[in-house]
Order: sequence, then structure tokens, then C-alpha cells
Amino acid sequence: MPWDAWITLATTVVAFVLMATTRIGPDMILLGAVVWLLTLGVIDTSDALAGFSNSGLFTVAFMYVLVASIRETGGIDLIIRYVLGRPRSETGAQLRLLLPVSAISAFLNNTPVVATYIPAVMSWSRRLGLSSHRFLMPLSFASILGGTCSLLGTSTNLVVNGLLNDRYPELSLGLFDIAWVGLPVAVVGLTYLLLAGRWLLPERPGAGQLFDNPREFTIEMEVAPNGPIVDKTVEEAGLRHLEGLFLVEIERDGNVVSVVGPGEKLKGGDRLVFAGTTEAAVELQQIRGLQPSSQGESSLNKDFRERRLVEAVVSDQCQFIGRRIREGHFRTLYGAAVLAVCRHGERVAGNLGQIRLQPADVLLLEVRPPFIERHRQSKDFLLISRVNGQARPIHERAWLAWSILGGVIALATFGVLSMLNAAMLGAALAVLTGCCSVSAAKRGLDTQVLLTIAASFGLGLALESSGAAASLANHALALAGGNPYLLLIGAYLLVALLTEVVTNNAAAVIAFPIVTASAESLGVSVMPYVIAIMFAASSSFLTPIGYQTNLMVYGPGGYRFSDFLRVGGVLNVLVGVVALTLIPRFWPF
Repeated sequence: MPWDAWITLATTVVAFVLMATTRIGPDMILLGAVVWLLTLGVIDTSDALAGFSNSGLFTVAFMYVLVASIRETGGIDLIIRYVLGRPRSETGAQLRLLLPVSAISAFLNNTPVVATYIPAVMSWSRRLGLSSHRFLMPLSFASILGGTCSLLGTSTNLVVNGLLNDRYPELSLGLFDIAWVGLPVAVVGLTYLLLAGRWLLPERPGAGQLFDNPREFTIEMEVAPNGPIVDKTVEEAGLRHLEGLFLVEIERDGNVVSVVGPGEKLKGGDRLVFAGTTEAAVELQQIRGLQPSSQGESSLNKDFRERRLVEAVVSDQCQFIGRRIREGHFRTLYGAAVLAVCRHGERVAGNLGQIRLQPADVLLLEVRPPFIERHRQSKDFLLISRVNGQARPIHERAWLAWSILGGVIALATFGVLSMLNAAMLGAALAVLTGCCSVSAAKRGLDTQVLLTIAASFGLGLALESSGAAASLANHALALAGGNPYLLLIGAYLLVALLTEVVTNNAAAVIAFPIVTASAESLGVSVMPYVIAIMFAASSSFLTPIGYQTNLMVYGPGGYRFSDFLRVGGVLNVLVGVVALTLIPRFWPF
């Protein structure tokens, strides 16, 4: 290989290692790799920026706006309300959950679908007397399986289709062409989850059950009416820097002061709610002017307009990962007080302020109402759901948002407009009809995914233009012995393994030039290999870190890494066997 091929290959390997072992965002790593190759002259400016003009990237962006319109109008909530109901058995409950989720995920990005379903499923399972642990992992897996049934199902499908159109204009895929394989894959996968998958999950409490009783992790005290701390601020009374406790709220005359600041003045009869361990209550008893609360019902069980209790799942991109809650000034940055932390299905014991946050930790937070909308799209949290208060009402425009999406699907399916044109028109209509505000459309764009896709194009072109892809293709052919079916299996396994440790989009885009070069060298059609890339990139069931929806359910479901290996490992094998059996039948070599 020439020197620039070696540089490109080394850069790609380093990028994959960094994505797998560090918390640096994949978009930053891949953009850095492209800048490095551009600086060394391996690629030119047009190659480095090629991803930003790809039709697949823009189709994904406009689909995000359509998904935002359905989320903003309550379109998914509407389905949840009428579909979940009150089944008579756990199997019936699984059917009511998995079938609609997989169907919706064939047309919508599955991340907002799962985000909307998680809080609904947790309250629904509680009403049914069933453990949410039995539903949340199947929820994520069903959304992934549904995404394999159409090109709209995942951003990866759209991106790979965009690559196919750019590289091989004579070849094309219809919106539902991959359903010939996707539907059998989804049927087999869902059948496995219904019949066997849930029995492989041991009974374990989820975060919702651990947060049910606030008295277990809060201490309530009262300010003595004529005590020495009356009319003093929180800081002056010595309540600001307690060793193992945080003052989170003050109940006063039927109202509440939430996320208490250091300058708040105390009044006689104030009811103070502290988060922390019961062992730390000794510290409070030594403060003159405080006495145990004589009121019966916990303050956190009451509904106040000025505060909300929410559960937030920590993202792997959260800036607080690895930092102690107290040292990171969590309350100051987010305007939220941490009441408890749940990890792997257990509440983290000990000094609350000394807990170091980890990805997928579930935090019980006390916040003011604006927090929910302000941080709903934050990269620091995968999911924010209310614990108390009324659910958001169904918007009267939900039917219109669904109709616009249906129109986009019809226009693309029947070839009236290209997929990009249809998505663009649908996004414009969603904004013009008020289904989605401009600000909501901007928030709905997942810039990290879009930048990751764009940068992946640059790295893929570098592999191709430098000759690295051709060299790797020759080695792949040698390993496959010139057998196209063995090459198909090898390509599928390569992408399936990569997608578990890096993003599915990066795995697909970077593998694309290598796999298609192998097919061209063998003199066979590239189509079966392109389809294999799509399905392998979506087959992320093995680990909670391989796919965002898996990470979203990891904390709330109280799962452990071994749960994904046990349930997802079998599902990975089943999906692979079905896909590799059917792909050559519909797209011959």
C-alpha cells in the first residue's frame, strides 16, 4: 500500500479505538480524523466536505423535523393511550407493547419513540402489578427490529441508501424494498422476545420502584417557631455545606420553595426536606433551632405547582461523568437538586455528594417546571420523565402531524418525489401548519448524529481514494477464498461487531467502500452487501452502549451488562441467520 493508505488506515484504527474507549463524542473524533487527513494532503477539501452535501444526510435532518412534529403534537402519546390498555396477562401486555412499537419504528427514528414510551410503560406496568424490568429491554429491541422494515426506520438506512445512490446511480432502493428481509427478521425477533426472551430476564426492581418511597432517602425537619435560626439565611444557619445532606426544598404555608438557594431566609414553622442518608441526620440534630417534622405525609408526596420530581437518565456524553455531585456544582448548573441515584437496579448508598456519576445512572431530581423543557433535548441526559404532575395533554394537531408523515411516505413509495424531496416538503409543512415550531425543529435536530455521518463520509472517501479500501478488500477476498457468500458473512460480522463499540452510522459508512470494493473485485453485484451493511449496523442487541435506545432503558430497567449479553446475544444470532439466509434470495450475487 502507498504511504497515504497506511496513514488513512492508521487514522481509522485510532478513531475506532478512541470511540470505543473514551467519552469523547464520535462526531469530534471523526471530524478530527478528517482534519488530520486533510492537513496531511491525503484528501482534498471537496472529499473532506463531501458528507455535508450527501442526500442521505439531509434526508435524515428533515426526518428529524418530522419526528419532532409528531412528538410536539403528542402523536406518540395518542397511540400509547389507546393501545396499552389493561391486558389480562404478561404475554398480552408484551403484545400490546411490542407490535405497535415495532410498527411505529418502521417510519420514525426509534430514539424519540422509546423516549416517549419509557415513562408510559413504567407507570403502566406499575398499574398492572408487573415489573417494568420485563418490558423495557424488549421495548428497545422491538424498536430496533421495526427499524429494519423500511429505509425511514433508521438514519443508517437512509445514509447507506444515499451512499448507494451517489456511488451507483443505476442502482436504487424503494422505501419498502428492504422489508422483504426486514419483516421476517422482525417476526422472528419479536417471537423470540415474546416466547423466550423475557424468561431470560431475572426479576429485578427498576429505578421507578426504588424511588417509590421518598422517606427512604429524605429527612424532614422543622424550624422551631422561636428558634435561633429564624430570619437567618440558609447559609447563615449552617445548612448550606452539610457533610452528607442537601437541603432541597422548603414547605411554607401550603407552598414550596424548590431548589433552595443559599440566600433564602428561614421562617418559623418551615418544613425543610433534606436528601441524604439517615445516618447523616445526627448532624441536623446538632443544629439549634431545628426539630423533627411533626407532619404526617411526606412533602415529596404532595403536588405543588412550583416544583416537579423527574427521573433523568445520565448520557454517556454528560459533562458530569466521573465527577462527584457536590464537586461538580450540579445544582448550580442545572437548577436541580439530586434526591437519589439508581445504578444497575439498586439505589447507590452512602454520601450523596460523594457519588461519581456514570453513564445510564438514573437520577431522581427535584426541579422547577421550566427545567423539563429546557433540558429535554440536552446532550447530558438521555431521558427526562416526570414522576409527579399531570401528563402533557394530547395536542389537537396530532392527526395533522401523522397525516403529513403519511403523505411523505406515500410520495416516496410511489416515486412521485425523491425521498429527500418528500422529507423536505414534509418538514416545511410541519413548520408552516404549526405542528412544530422553528425552535422545536432546531432542538429536534441531533447535531451529533449529523456531524458523525458527515465526518464518516470524509473518512470513507479517504479509505477509497488512498487505496486502503482496495487493499483491505483484497485481504477480505483471500480470507473468503473468493466465495461471495463467505464474503457476505464476513462483511455482516465485521459491521455487526463494529456497531457494538462505535456508532452504527460510522460503522456502516466506513465499511461501505471496503465491502463494495470487495464485491467489485469478485465481479458480483454489490446489492447483497449493501443490504447486509444496513442490517448488520442495526443489529445492536449485545451491549447497552452499542445503541442509544439500549442505553436509555439500561438504567430505568435496572439491568446489568450480563442481561444484554444473555438476551441480546441470542437475538443477534437469530437476526444474523435470518438476514444472511434471505438477502441472497432477494438480491442475488
